[in-house]
Order: sequence, then structure tokens, then C-alpha cells
Amino acid sequence: MPKVVMVGPYHPAFLEPDVYEVTVDGNKIIDVNIEQGYTHRGIEKLAETKTYRQNVFLCERICGLCSHAHSCCYCQAAENIFEVEPPRRAKYIRALVFELERLQNHYIWLALLFHALHDEKQFIKLMNAREPLMDLIELVCGNRVHYSMNAIGGVRRDITAGKIERTKYILNDIENFLPDAFEAIKSHAQRISGVGVLPKERAIAAGVVGPVLRASGIMSDIRRDDPYAAYDEIDFEVRTEDSCDVLGRTLVRANEIHESVKIIRQLFDSLPQGELCTEVGKPRKGEGTSRVEAPRGELIYYIRSDGTNIPQRVKLRPPTYMNDHAVVEMLQGEKLENLLLVLESLDRCISCTNRVSIIDAHTGKKRIAKLSDLG
Repeated sequence: MPKVVMVGPYHPAFLEPDVYEVTVDGNKIIDVNIEQGYTHRGIEKLAETKTYRQNVFLCERICGLCSHAHSCCYCQAAENIFEVEPPRRAKYIRALVFELERLQNHYIWLALLFHALHDEKQFIKLMNAREPLMDLIELVCGNRVHYSMNAIGGVRRDITAGKIERTKYILNDIENFLPDAFEAIKSHAQRISGVGVLPKERAIAAGVVGPVLRASGIMSDIRRDDPYAAYDEIDFEVRTEDSCDVLGRTLVRANEIHESVKIIRQLFDSLPQGELCTEVGKPRKGEGTSRVEAPRGELIYYIRSDGTNIPQRVKLRPPTYMNDHAVVEMLQGEKLENLLLVLESLDRCISCTNRVSIIDAHTGKKRIAKLSDLG
């Protein structure tokens, strides 16, 4: 007889509070209901009370692993409002920090996947290998988590010759470590192969993005499809897999580590001289949009301006918001023991994703809050 198993909001394998209502028959998952809203922080509404410049720092605090993606995407949307173009050197530095952020994100994701597989040896090795990378990010940006590199119109800090040499040294270590990482993945291939399958057609229908989409055989990457920063001047390969499962998602991210190293080397070889930031004036009335390829996938920002120094509306759509809906497809028919493994393969960010749910105290019915509900 089917029964309901509640997973969350707190669980040893969850980095953030999340709630999954799983219907199982024996050890087989029949259905999944995702409860969003547990960690809602009202960032979008708060952004309508801050100036454009203040929101740069607010938006990068939405996520600790994708802070540069959030602040850069916001800045690009704001630059459409202010009608300014960042200097070419600033675009290169933005792309550099994007790839450093992608590297540290993929490292911690791989480490947590091995943790879910109970391979503590590989977990510790990856976390140790990530530390020099985090030290490098601190050297380049001044911070390890929220970098504060972006400004509307460019960047706030330059990269010196000494920082470039240090980065190249760390990149060599990363490349030397990659064969060991692939060997570790290969040792677990049988365990993660065929788990959490999302066929190509279902991936397109669900609208998933990033490594999840590329692991279902779809060659989609905003860096190539709609270039921003300096990506229109960089040569790289969009890595895909056609196994459509946890193994495919793992290989996509591991291969993207190699591509990020290649991109950073090209950025250094072609780094132009020039200014770091363009002077901005008053915002125009109108709308601005931007999208970037965050480590988890396509991130979109929308800003509506009434001509004042405070945006009238800020709206963001993070990658997890799209990928989370495919969880039901991936888990139906899976063994309950594979639940956390499938969830880990998505690299969910609940702080980026949660929206307000309104619950009627009399009927118990729930609905997602609309903007009009918030006044």
C-alpha cells in the first residue's frame, strides 16, 4: 500500500532547508511533491527599496556559490537601463571571475556527490583541492564568497601581473588533478548510471537548463548562444552527454572544469589594456533584461525603471527554479534510496529559488503569491 515519506526541511544531506513529499510503494517512488517557500527572503521586493548601486551587493548575496553570476547579470540588466557599455578590459575580468566561480562550484558539487555516494576519501580530496582555488579567488577579488567585483558599467578591481601568474600556477594544479577525478567518477559509474533519467524530449519539455540540460544531449550554453562579457572572443567547447542520467550530469561538470581552465588561459593571453568602469548617468524609463550562464545554468534578470534612482521592479529567474520541476520526472519509478543522489545531481540552490506560498488557515489550501498579493 502506498505511503507518504517526508524528506526535509532539515536533512543531513541537505545544504539548505527543503521539503519533499515522496509517495512510495514499497521501495519504489510513485510521485513527488516539492514544497517551495521555506526559506523565502523577499529579495525581489527588497530590491525595489534600494538604489541601483545598492542592489549590486544585495543581488550577489542571493547565493554564496553563484554570487558573481547574480551581481553580473543584475549589472548587465541595469546597464541596459543606464545605456552604458562596460570597457573591454572589464568584460574580460568579468569572464575571468565567472570561470573561477564555475570551477569552485563544480569542485564542491563533485565533492558533495561523492559524499552522497559515501566515498569520504574522494570528498576530502576534492575539498582539499578546492582550497587553493578559494585562496586564488580571494587574491583576485578580495573575498572568498561574495566578491564585490561588479559595478554598473564595469568592475571595481583590476587584475595585476602577479595575480595572473598565481592563477596560472593554480590552473596547472587543477589540470594535474583532473585525471584522478575522472578515475574516481569511473569507479562509481555503475552505481550512478541509469539513475535519475531525464530523456532529451522530456528535458526540453520541462525547460531544464545548464549541466542538467547538456547531460540530456542538448548543446545549450548562454556563453555561446547569447554571448556576454568577453565570451564572444573566446573559443571553447560546449560539453554534452547523451546518457541523460546522474553519470551524464557528473561527466558534463567534470569536463566543464577542463573548459574553464582553457577559457581562463585564453582570457590572460588576450587581456586588453584600458579602463575598468564607464561613468553612468541617470537611468532612463523602460526595461532592461540580461541572462548569463551561471554554474547551474541560465540565470535571467529583469529590471523595470520609472526614471528614478530606485528600480520599480526587479525580477530574477534562477536555474534551480527550472530544474526543480524535472525532479518529479527523474524520480518516478526510482528506488527510494536513490532520492538524495538524484537531488544532488541537480545542484539545487534553494536560496535562489524559493517563492512565497500562501496557505488558507481555514481550508489548508496553498497557492503561490502573485505580485498583486504583496501590495
